[in-house]
Amino acid sequence: MNVHDLPTPALVVDRRALENNLGAMAAALPGPRLRPHVKAHKTTALARLQAAAGHHNFTCATPREVEGMARAGLGDDLLLANEVVDDDRLARLAALDARVTVAVDSDATIDAAARNGISEVLIDVNVGLPRCGCDPGDAGRLADAARARGLGVRGVMGYEGHVVGVEDRAARVEQTAVAMELLTKAHADTGGDLVSAGGTGTYDINTWANEIQAGSYVLMDGAYDKLALPFRPGLSISATVVSVSPGWVVADCGLKALGMDHGNPTVSGGTVWFCSDEHLTFSPDGGDGSMRVGDRVTVWPAHIDPTIAYHERMQVVDGDEVVETWEVDLRGW
Repeated sequence: MNVHDLPTPALVVDRRALENNLGAMAAALPGPRLRPHVKAHKTTALARLQAAAGHHNFTCATPREVEGMARAGLGDDLLLANEVVDDDRLARLAALDARVTVAVDSDATIDAAARNGISEVLIDVNVGLPRCGCDPGDAGRLADAARARGLGVRGVMGYEGHVVGVEDRAARVEQTAVAMELLTKAHADTGGDLVSAGGTGTYDINTWANEIQAGSYVLMDGAYDKLALPFRPGLSISATVVSVSPGWVVADCGLKALGMDHGNPTVSGGTVWFCSDEHLTFSPDGGDGSMRVGDRVTVWPAHIDPTIAYHERMQVVDGDEVVETWEVDLRGW
């Protein structure tokens, strides 16, 4: 099948870019130095390729991802890097035939993990991103509390998410050091073997962590592509022109097909004006007369993670030929 024969909007993976990205990361962070974050692609078929590249430990964002990875036989070492207090979900994770570690950042999340049979945790530390994570000074106390409840404390994690997208590399280096100073001090208080942190934007900067949780590198997106990293954009959406007007063109790829939290997508051969629910409006580089209803356009999302979560499957292409279809089988919570 040719990519232009697909019903649109269609999620498309460039096989050559994917292979480049897998190889580049395996060379930079071999084996356990990388714990790929599957929230970026939510696809066990792609996770198998990451495992084949030597990365057997994975980061997950949702219980559904953990369960799906375990069912797929990819449960050697799964980290749920988000706090969960739902008893049913935690009990299901504890019952999996897999090694599951859960992030905790409070007495309440420690209690939830312990009462539902979770055996291992990481202390989640706030290193500057105002999201989850305990105060670095409280990490040691929480580790003691977790051990008192019978939990194994594997170490600490802290995500410098406020840093990973900083475009100026020198500033990114400086801010990463500040964040990781907080995490290393917390680790001194908690103990354990793991210092887990990082993302695609700091994968080669963060030398304080002994495992990096990068995910987007494998398919990249418009936001990270600004950082001049050795990873190629590998995920796009094939869309169809559905309307042509004087001065602009509309394709069938709107908000319901795109993650928009990092801004507008880009269109090959055009300038995006705006997106609405089902429509993407843009001005083509050759003027509106250069495009006709039924033409195909390639749309590059600014943020792949939420974009992929909108789609049920992705088409792997070599040039214009569709060579595989992968189910996005880790969607949901």
